[in-house]
Amino acid sequence: MNIKIKKIINKKNKSKIVCLTAYSKNIAEIIDKHADIVLVGDSLGSVIYNYSTTRKVDLKMMLEHTKSVRQGVKKSLLVIDLPYNTYRNKSEALKNSKKAIKETKCDAIKIEGGTRVKHIVTHLVKNNIPVMGHIGVTPQTVKGKFKSKGKTKLEKQKLIRDAIALEKSGVFGIVLECVYGDTSKRITNLIKIPTIGIGASVNCDGQVLVTDDILGLTGAKIKFIKRYANIKKEISSAVSKFKQEVKSKRYPSKKYSY
Repeated sequence: MNIKIKKIINKKNKSKIVCLTAYSKNIAEIIDKHADIVLVGDSLGSVIYNYSTTRKVDLKMMLEHTKSVRQGVKKSLLVIDLPYNTYRNKSEALKNSKKAIKETKCDAIKIEGGTRVKHIVTHLVKNNIPVMGHIGVTPQTVKGKFKSKGKTKLEKQKLIRDAIALEKSGVFGIVLECVYGDTSKRITNLIKIPTIGIGASVNCDGQVLVTDDILGLTGAKIKFIKRYANIKKEISSAVSKFKQEVKSKRYPSKKYSY
C-alpha cells in the first residue's frame, strides 16, 4: 500500500483530513502545502468549462489537467476522478485506471457509487489500483437539483449498506456528499476507513471543497460552500491597475523594457 494512503487511513479518529481540488500546477503547488489530499475532480467541467453536468467531462480532459497538477504536488496524496462512462464494467475500469496512473503518476482514482460498483472496486484493488469511494449525492448520475441524502430511514440504510460494501471491496476512504449529519456520523463510526465530507457535517473524518469556490472565483450558491477569500476582487483590481498604466504609458517603464 502507498505510504501516503497509509497516512490518510491512520488519521482516522486522530486528525481531520484536508482535501481540496486542483486543476493546474499553479494552484496545486499552493494547496499542496496545506492539504492531505489533492483531488483533480471532474468538477472541472463546471468550474473551468462551464458545463451544466460532469457527464460531459471525458478522460482526456482529466488526464491533461492531472498531468499539470502532478507538477505542483509533492507532499499530498493525488487522486483523480474517473469521469462518467469510463468504468461501466471491470475491464473498462481497469484499463482506464491503469492509463490514468501511468500517464499522470497520480496516487489513486475515485469513482462514484455504492453497492452497484463494489465488484468494480474489488477488481481494481485486486489489480493494485488504489480506490477512493464516493456516495450520497453522486454528480455523474444525479438528475435535477442536488438534494441531501440520508434523512429518511430507507436512505440512511442504503447509504450505510453502500459504505460497508465499499469498505469490504477495498476502498481506502469514502467521500460523503450532501449526506445528512446523523447519517454521516453513523457511517463514520461504523467503518474503519476515513470519510471525507462535502456538505455532510463536521462528523466526517475530513472535509473537501472545490478550491475555486472557497477562493470566491465561482458564483456557486450551495449551502455547504464557505468563501474564505474574494480573489475575483483582487484580480479585477490588478487588471484595472494594468489598464490604467498602459493607457497612461507608465507601463512598460525602462525597468520592464529591453
